[in-house]
Amino acid sequence: MTQTVSMPLWAFLLIVLFAGVTFASHFLFPSVRWFFRKRAERAIARLNERLQRPIEPFKLSRRYDMIQRLIYDPEVTQAIVDHAKAEKIPENVAFEQAQRYAREIVPSFSATAYFSFGIRIARWLSKSLYRIKLGTFDRKRLSEIDPDATVIFVMNHRSNMDYVLVTYLAANAGALSYAVGEWARVWPLSGIIRAMGAYFIRRRSRGALYRKVLARYVQMATRGGVSQAMFPEGGLSLTGRTAPPKLGLLSYIVEDFDPEVREVIFVPVALNYDRVLEDNFLIAAGKSGKRRFRPPLWTVIRAVSGHFLARVTRRFKGFGTASVSFGEPLELSTFIAGTSDDLTEAVALELMQRINAVIPVLGVPLVARHILAEGTTGRADLVAAVTKSAAALAERGLPRPRRQPVEVVADAILRLSTRELISESGDQIGVTAKGHDVLEFYASSIAHHFDAGAERS
Repeated sequence: MTQTVSMPLWAFLLIVLFAGVTFASHFLFPSVRWFFRKRAERAIARLNERLQRPIEPFKLSRRYDMIQRLIYDPEVTQAIVDHAKAEKIPENVAFEQAQRYAREIVPSFSATAYFSFGIRIARWLSKSLYRIKLGTFDRKRLSEIDPDATVIFVMNHRSNMDYVLVTYLAANAGALSYAVGEWARVWPLSGIIRAMGAYFIRRRSRGALYRKVLARYVQMATRGGVSQAMFPEGGLSLTGRTAPPKLGLLSYIVEDFDPEVREVIFVPVALNYDRVLEDNFLIAAGKSGKRRFRPPLWTVIRAVSGHFLARVTRRFKGFGTASVSFGEPLELSTFIAGTSDDLTEAVALELMQRINAVIPVLGVPLVARHILAEGTTGRADLVAAVTKSAAALAERGLPRPRRQPVEVVADAILRLSTRELISESGDQIGVTAKGHDVLEFYASSIAHHFDAGAERS
């Protein structure tokens, strides 16, 4: 027992390492985790005091616990059994598949990441790129929303900046949980997005097992009171106009709704921009008929490098205005009582109608619309047309440019001509060969405000 044992140095170091890890995991790590968890709980308690909607306990659950709860849910368990029978595979294999789906979907929300870093980055990025303007915003109506209800912000999808902009503007309302597509499932972006409380969805999945796991997570989060944000269109607009709603996520919420458990209130949110960063890629995707678009790496590097150079040399003047409007909230229990149609479709159509009703009219889309309508026109004629349109929008209470028409036209012409989308010859302004599709893209975002019958409504 006391004799000396010789061994290689690497083996000794390995034994010491394993012993240290074992000691730490049994004696140190639990107490350290408890210490940090207590500090986190106190920090969240202080944070909740200043939020309009405190962070829900469901959102603060450990990711492991949430995954376990999800895969052992009775409906998911039944879906596993059905999947195993349909595919003729063992149930334990189907269970592992469901577990992979759950791990893929369930976020790992960090209040520190969201409120200490995420909100600050969102605020800096939004303000550094755009002039931020609120369109319609009934503060009193929004403040009267039942604090115990689940609030879901439902938005049109113009740009990937939508996530950033709404996160910044809704910072005081609470932490939003987004449904994010597969484009973001790349390291390290996926980890950051999960820490911000977002969950990933496979938009093209047709598997019943996957849909059940996703449905049950969304339903659990909704019943848990988690504030959410979603895009009913299911993807970015390729034409500028809002697309017909897709019913997937909405159907999960509507089908599981029980007013006795918790009210659900949808808040329509409408966004518009003087410059959509991805406009050329979206237009090209719309022409090709393929929604999947991935800009070449060199194009991204060149664009980012050019942007930083413009900032360093103080030539960057921003991308114009980004505006957000909040529409009339839809209380699900009240809406259900007044409809006899297919409920999910009725909710989706009503929400899109309320979003369209408050889409902001900005300078570039408005000027683009009038240039396209006239073909070739002068500045004075543009100012007169913008003045008339702004007056009509004001009469109907729609969000519109607040600056003088002369300033609106001058700013829009400068932005469009800098990109070589329009040309000036003397006093005449015309559309260039490459400008027509881009101007159409922006004009389409507000076309519904001027369509036949719209001005009389």
